Amino acid sequence: MGVTNQIIGLLLSLSLLVIVHEFGHYCFARLFKTRVDKYYMFFNPWFSLVRMKKIGGRWHIKFFAPNVDAPLVEITDENGNPVKDEKGNAKMRAMTDEERAALPENDWRRDPDNTEWGIGWLPFGGYCSIAGMVDETSDANSLQSEPQNWEFRSKPAWQRFLIILGGVLVNFITALVLYTVVLYSWGEEFIPVQNATYGFHFSDVALEAGFQNGDKIVSLDGKEVRDIGALITTMVIDGTKSVQVIRNNDTVVVNLPEDFGKAVIAQSETKVPVCQFDMPFIIDSVMQGLAADNAGLKKGDSLVAINDSALFSFFDFQSKFLESKNDTLTLSYIRDDSLYKTQVLLSDKGQIGVAPKLPYAFLKSEKVEYTLFESIPKGISKGLRTLSSYVKQFKFVFSKEGATQLGGFGTLGSIFPKTWNWELFWSMTAFLSMALAFMNFLPIPALDGGYILFILVEMITRKKPSDKFLGYANTIGFILLIAFLIWANGLDILRALR
Repeated sequence: MGVTNQIIGLLLSLSLLVIVHEFGHYCFARLFKTRVDKYYMFFNPWFSLVRMKKIGGRWHIKFFAPNVDAPLVEITDENGNPVKDEKGNAKMRAMTDEERAALPENDWRRDPDNTEWGIGWLPFGGYCSIAGMVDETSDANSLQSEPQNWEFRSKPAWQRFLIILGGVLVNFITALVLYTVVLYSWGEEFIPVQNATYGFHFSDVALEAGFQNGDKIVSLDGKEVRDIGALITTMVIDGTKSVQVIRNNDTVVVNLPEDFGKAVIAQSETKVPVCQFDMPFIIDSVMQGLAADNAGLKKGDSLVAINDSALFSFFDFQSKFLESKNDTLTLSYIRDDSLYKTQVLLSDKGQIGVAPKLPYAFLKSEKVEYTLFESIPKGISKGLRTLSSYVKQFKFVFSKEGATQLGGFGTLGSIFPKTWNWELFWSMTAFLSMALAFMNFLPIPALDGGYILFILVEMITRKKPSDKFLGYANTIGFILLIAFLIWANGLDILRALR
């Protein structure tokens, strides 16, 4: 069920975010009296799972139905002969309102002022098809020969700007609302960095930079940081130069190299954090029928040695286990203040079949609860910090290290917990909503940011790009996005095969 929960979490989260994103476009379009032909969750090539529309004053609903033909007619010359394009294909134009009104009463192409709502079968995003707009759902050839007052292209630049910005704006607001709701509902609980009784355990990159396991971090560039998440973000993204630590009761300064952030990104596929709270290895649960159970280990046992070599840190045990796959080890452990030994046969994954007690069992945490009025500014502040951090991280995408660490849907799914947790689900959805707002704002054709860029250029130059130019730019941008998706998901596949 673990992976299933992650898949469900990802699909549910993205579906909700697509709905609210497209709803932002829809609201502004309708506000400015622009027709919206279709509003779909997921894509629907050939057929739709559900589609509905108000026709002739009543709702019509279809399930598992073929898509409706586009309201297009052939363009003919003065002799009634079809007009062909340079490729020999018949040129088409959008039906006039009079032509649509003349269609049979139950024809879904009637009543163009009403939107067709639906759910597609291809669970990758969704769309809001706005009349008179060249995007992934239409092209310049499907437009009326003369702009109509209800079309997107006929609206003033400032209205088109807001219609396009609506999706990004709603994603941004959704993130702030979700962060507020999470803080109000569950508050915040964290272990202050200053409460790291056993110090920190560091990744190989951090060890090479000068840290030692067991170091207790005091400050970054002279500033105290309380939350471990902010600690890691500051060191990796903000370019921390020096870290003050307590080592063996002495104060030591670790000077980080300039490329520390890139080195961390390059090693990120190991999924080992830069630092994490160190802790002893005390068993919290034993899985029946596996090695630890067969060796007589029980909940509460504290592991202290492997093959008579004393160890303390859970992470040292974990590292030794991974080095000893399929081997038999002698484990020393303490139970009821007495020392015992047992032999354990490790699995081919270097596991013994136990779950350890987590840092919250050893270290003092702090929990802050918020009233509704307190949670609003705190949620906004957290959302803005998340956006700032995400923007700073984006610079790594253009580095060699960052390009090789991109991830697709597999990576996105992995951020959701394997055990369903509503607090984490809404927190991850808030993060993705903020990330989507930023990504969609990038000035890339086919993304909202591309349209915004063209509209801003129009506002400055007073010259509007042609529909054909927008169509070509949109096609190029769409190809680039597909290439990006193939690259990112291809990296996920390669990681899974290793």
